[in-house]
Amino acid sequence: MLMFRSIVLCLLFPAVVFADPAAWKSEWPRTDFSRTAVADWSEILSGGPPKDGIPAIDDPQFVRVSGKSGLQDREAVIALELHGQARAYPLRYLMWHEIVNDTVAGVPVAVTYCPLCNSAMVFDRRTARGVLSFGVSGKLRFSDMVMYDRETQSWWQQAIGEGIAGEMTGAELKTLPGWMESWAEFKSRNPDGLVMAEPPFRRDYGRNPYRGYDSSKWPFLYNGEHPPHGIDPLSRVVRVGGRAWPMRRLAEAGEVAEGGVQISWRAGQASALDAGRVAQGRDIGSIRVRDGQGRDLPHDVMFAFAFHAFWPDGEWMLDR
Repeated sequence: MLMFRSIVLCLLFPAVVFADPAAWKSEWPRTDFSRTAVADWSEILSGGPPKDGIPAIDDPQFVRVSGKSGLQDREAVIALELHGQARAYPLRYLMWHEIVNDTVAGVPVAVTYCPLCNSAMVFDRRTARGVLSFGVSGKLRFSDMVMYDRETQSWWQQAIGEGIAGEMTGAELKTLPGWMESWAEFKSRNPDGLVMAEPPFRRDYGRNPYRGYDSSKWPFLYNGEHPPHGIDPLSRVVRVGGRAWPMRRLAEAGEVAEGGVQISWRAGQASALDAGRVAQGRDIGSIRVRDGQGRDLPHDVMFAFAFHAFWPDGEWMLDR
């Protein structure tokens, strides 16, 4: 309960209420709620913050890896290597902002992180409707962030990159191969790369407002089912498409190659959701996912409950 109270106080969450399209019309007058992929609106909760109460970053600034101070070697970053450009987005910033709208090598991207699901996804912002920019709606579905696009005011599910309400219902964002790793790993591989500079907001960057969350018994604001096979809801899994590999299995094996996918694990990354400071969490290791030709594949390192919620018929890649 202390952890949950910390979340409430740090993010200034008021009372949690169910989302009702009729009730949200004043806040979302341009969203066409008659077009939706949500069969049961009780799946969507208000986490408390209003629209843009968690501010997305729209004009990120960057510094050279060699000139960045303040980051510790073990703390997590989201790495994106695209068309010869390498950028790192520290989780110490993403956990307070959740979305960064950026352009890398001419490609408009959205770098996203949902702390409650530990889902870190990078999307191409180009769609049939044009280039979209994303904000944080303040809503949650199965504890996962609901994003919205500013151009059509449609709602999007972050974990799956799909439109779930409004004009863009059913549309899918292209997922790009980004991954979480330690700052030490990124700067060693990309000494001439760029890293996101500290945003100009009044936040205690480096502090974890979700202290102890990933060792909790049950997810925050989650109204779904328990994962199968006796898997702890907040244990990490590596999701590739509709398959999930338990992180524990990968840590024990070091490398797994099956079904055309090669997944490697190495120690050195701190959990950002464990200790009071993001750099001081227990070592959970870093993952790389490649195909048979060694090319990076889109994937996610998420909590088991979230995989089961969004892929209820997904395949669990348990010990073989």
